[in-house]
Amino acid sequence: MNDHTIVPPATIGMLGGGQLGRYALVAAKLMGYRTLVLDPDPNAPAGAVADVHLVAPYDDTEALDRMASECDVVTTEFENPPAAGLARLEQSTRVAPSASAVRIAQDRIAEKQFFRTAGFPVGSFAIVDEAHPIGTVGEQLLTDGPAVVKTARLGYDGKGQVRIDRLDDVEDAWNDVGNVACVVETLLDLDTEVSVLVGRSATGETVTWPVTENTHAAGILDVSIVPATIDADLTSAAERLAVEIAERLDYVGVLAVELFVVRNAIGELELLVNEIAPRPHNSGHWTLDASVTSQYEQQIRAICGVGLGGTSMTSPAVAMVNLLGDLWSNGEPNWATIFSHPAAKLHLYGKTEPRPGRKMGHLTLIGEPGESARDVSALATSLRAGI
Repeated sequence: MNDHTIVPPATIGMLGGGQLGRYALVAAKLMGYRTLVLDPDPNAPAGAVADVHLVAPYDDTEALDRMASECDVVTTEFENPPAAGLARLEQSTRVAPSASAVRIAQDRIAEKQFFRTAGFPVGSFAIVDEAHPIGTVGEQLLTDGPAVVKTARLGYDGKGQVRIDRLDDVEDAWNDVGNVACVVETLLDLDTEVSVLVGRSATGETVTWPVTENTHAAGILDVSIVPATIDADLTSAAERLAVEIAERLDYVGVLAVELFVVRNAIGELELLVNEIAPRPHNSGHWTLDASVTSQYEQQIRAICGVGLGGTSMTSPAVAMVNLLGDLWSNGEPNWATIFSHPAAKLHLYGKTEPRPGRKMGHLTLIGEPGESARDVSALATSLRAGI
């Protein structure tokens, strides 16, 4: 152990009370830590499992100062806590990941500029803000055609995004999102999408989990399968990219790196970095049931500096499917359908209000020897359809 080590029964603070925080705090409590969460929602899922739930805004100075005084380390479960609040916490306690890393990840403009400056492969994009008026989009992109206008901040699960067929439509799309700062991305012809989870400690130790392949529906992650169906060279390249990004950020904790797989001008598959998430990630839920160490336990291990856990799969294949609030449209779903399968794992997040598009839980299906990830995925989506 060293100066970076925080051991039980020390107190871990969590900014954000969603399901990602819930799982991380459950892992912390199982390891023997005391936990404290700050979230303005009195019904926040993580608040239900924490030793202390501070029900206050994320920028409430009194609540932040209490966190700083009671917590040995503070982390976050979403990318949009006020960076100023994180900086305030950093004055008197350990914050991981750092405010500077979160500040980049929570702003698409800062994120894209970071990728470009650092030399990471990224798709063509333009910026619309006070320094880059709409009239400059064409010269920034140097192309016309389908594109996506995305708000620089607070967009997730397809929110704050407008697809356009040509650059002449940028102004209308920009008006639709409220004339806030945006990035305009050329719409890519994707072969598939993958994500890599990286665990990194303050001493620079890094581990990655097997690459996950993701399918989205209406901008929301729908299905994740592991192992991904991309070839070994792309898999290795994806893992290297993710680790290099974590190192460039001097990141501490679990970082999710989302990547597009596209074909270049000569028909070869290559990777482009889409975005990063400074926290455990929806596409890593499978690690709860099919990995030596879950991404949530790893988050605690990394921020506390106690050594990173193994990331090997404990089954040959696994699939995760999201359970959205739409499933509750006719009342409580029939969970017996899932429980009837011996390799299926149901996770419900404890949210009190199901809404269309809201992530209420997920289903993980563990593959048997000889089953491919695609086969497992098909069965998992069939189980979901049956509830």
